Amino acid sequence: MVPFGGGVLLGVAAVWILPEMAEFFGWPAALAWTAAGFALLWFVDRYLHPVCPACSPGHEHDDCATRLHGFATPLLIAAGLHSALDGWSVAAGNSVLAPAFTIGIAFHKLPEGIALGVMARASMDRKIVAIFWCAAAESMTLVGGGVENALAPHLNPRSLYALLAIAGGSFLYLGAHAIHGELRRSGPAPTFLPALTGVAGSSVLRFFVG
Repeated sequence: MVPFGGGVLLGVAAVWILPEMAEFFGWPAALAWTAAGFALLWFVDRYLHPVCPACSPGHEHDDCATRLHGFATPLLIAAGLHSALDGWSVAAGNSVLAPAFTIGIAFHKLPEGIALGVMARASMDRKIVAIFWCAAAESMTLVGGGVENALAPHLNPRSLYALLAIAGGSFLYLGAHAIHGELRRSGPAPTFLPALTGVAGSSVLRFFVG
């Protein structure tokens, strides 16, 4: 699921979002804004905090009562912020791009949600508490969408398209991040086959929706 979700994100960014941005800005500006989104996530991931916290487990204490003791709070806060950005991206999509953002985020959240649940359970004593906080973190997706809807009337079209292009760049980074991580864990064949399936699926769907 992880490389497939990464492939979907790559396909959505390359086939849905980038051409739409190029139609509005022209190719040079569209590529520049998309590269800015990619670079921004790279910087955050490298120097501030993992951009996909559910895919970036930290220390593990074999002697602790919980295998990831002390990891729950930073993990859930980061996952909540990450989910809010996901919701912003979905809500920001215009009528043409809305299906693309929804598809990309949905397939991105599937492996992310599974990993988040496993790690939260490993860092908390009670299963019901882990489920509650995971649900709270993922529900921030709705909050992010609501904030975008509240701010959208106050932004001009050029600003909105710039944010969409930056979101497209973030999709490229997240997709490449997921595929690269799985490549290191599982090798080429188990990684590239589902990743290419994800790219192809999102690309073919573009023709039907378009």
